[in-house]
Amino acid sequence: MNCPMCGGSVMLEVGPDRPFSTSPTDALLSATEDESIEVFRDCWDCGWHEERQIRVESIETTEGDEVAVKRANLIAEITDELAAIESPATLEDTLAEVRQHRRVETSSDETGGGTME
Repeated sequence: MNCPMCGGSVMLEVGPDRPFSTSPTDALLSATEDESIEVFRDCWDCGWHEERQIRVESIETTEGDEVAVKRANLIAEITDELAAIESPATLEDTLAEVRQHRRVETSSDETGGGTME
């Protein structure tokens, strides 16, 4: 995020009753109904400052789709594993294997066979 006055970097903070490292997203998701969340933006280059208050009027939650939740958790786990791999060759091999697996699944689906497990 850039400063509207000078174009420098802007520091974004949620406060004052939250830990310094709290992100605005985390503050919103942990808020209770009728709670106000204060967000501060500061430019350390020119001194520009802005304060905003967000008031949570109501909270609606819905049950998550179990398949979508499981898929999202698996994608997050796969992403974490891939991020830990430092060798480009290992990543290339992994990508080739995933693509091969998808080709086999696609051809099995087209012929009416089951998927590989």
